[in-house]
Amino acid sequence: MAQHISEIMTADPITVEPRTTLSEVARLMRDEDFGEVLISDQDQLRGVVTDRDLVVRAMADARDVNSTYAQDVCSSDVVTCAPDAEIDEAVRLMRENAVRRLPVVDGDELVGTVTIGDLALERDPHSALADVSSAEPNR
Repeated sequence: MAQHISEIMTADPITVEPRTTLSEVARLMRDEDFGEVLISDQDQLRGVVTDRDLVVRAMADARDVNSTYAQDVCSSDVVTCAPDAEIDEAVRLMRENAVRRLPVVDGDELVGTVTIGDLALERDPHSALADVSSAEPNR
């Protein structure tokens, strides 16, 4: 059983620059089957845009997805963890901050991401959440 985040994280997460349009962010999410895109500037984390952010902060306000940028709708107060953090630490951070995804940073460098689904697959591979997380995308 894995003990550290580096053992279960997705390395080389999908990143965009702050001035990437929301239409491009949405295409990346669709094409890569990912629910989040990390905003980075020279490998430094600047924010996170989730599929929910696109709906609640962009579509619900009728923003133009071709002229609104990732930086305009992202969460910039991002909770992160280190690659050498224990898995229990990631669980605690997610629980305390009510988040489903954690960018993984080594010092100032963005190195990966870990999701609640990753944790479910590792800790309880027969749970409903693990089943959903490992299922083929519904396209």
